[in-house]
Amino acid sequence: MTQAVTAAPTAKRQKIVHDRPPMLAIGVMIWLGSELMFFSGLFAALFTIRAHLAVWPPAGTKLDTIQAGIFTLILVASSGTMWMAVWSEEHMERVKARKWVIISLVMGALFLGNQIYEWTHIETRWYTNSYGSVFFITTGLHGLHVFIGLLAMGLLLGRMRGKSGDPGELAVFQGVSYYWHFVDVVWVGLYACLFLLK
Repeated sequence: MTQAVTAAPTAKRQKIVHDRPPMLAIGVMIWLGSELMFFSGLFAALFTIRAHLAVWPPAGTKLDTIQAGIFTLILVASSGTMWMAVWSEEHMERVKARKWVIISLVMGALFLGNQIYEWTHIETRWYTNSYGSVFFITTGLHGLHVFIGLLAMGLLLGRMRGKSGDPGELAVFQGVSYYWHFVDVVWVGLYACLFLLK
């Protein structure tokens, strides 16, 4: 004698829970490990040059610490908005996720615009002294990474045009957010070393 058992259909769509991180997110974390080594080399060069200078930054270097600090806060805040985008995507609120990505993109673009302003208005140039060389190399490479992050966010928004996401969308969100958090943390260290360290 057999008994048929039927499962009642669930009334609501349930959140999908993965028991392991997506391969894309793991790949991004490994790549960020190599980026960490790259920026560690830049910081090592910065501190080596700093150790050989009696005054840091050298006399005659005029930096707008307050303006750079304001845009640093904007970049750090964009890390929070990117986290909100991932949280919204995880909870299947794609409209909110898209909104948070747009806010993060705008904040990152404001930061990059300020960096371009600083490069064009600072009196110290890359050929003036060793500080100028370190300033332009480190902020330039960081600016390139910010631009790549903005490009990744733009591509992410393009991927989100449909009404429903594909199974790999969350992994892409996580990968972009890991990269963006990394870029933000690196800038906090650069800002402290280039603008605040005396």
